[in-house]
Amino acid sequence: MNQTPHLHLHADAIYPFDARAIAKRFRHAAIFGALDALHPGETMRFVNDHDPLPLLDQLAMRYGEAVSIEYRQRDPGAIVIDFVKR
Repeated sequence: MNQTPHLHLHADAIYPFDARAIAKRFRHAAIFGALDALHPGETMRFVNDHDPLPLLDQLAMRYGEAVSIEYRQRDPGAIVIDFVKR
């Protein structure tokens, strides 16, 4: 079976991650896995229905300066955050 690996061709690529579609008990592990898979310069665009402040604390502890956090939308019920791997 011939499997072609996923090629990261664009350092500025944006990959969507809709946390609302993932069971709560798996969310943080899925988010960490997605961030670990990013290459420097790539962005994970995170969408959620609430502001994930505990998650942001965990990300700061785990990744420090290696991942930047930028809110794109911060309205009640509609949160969009870009996580950029440095």
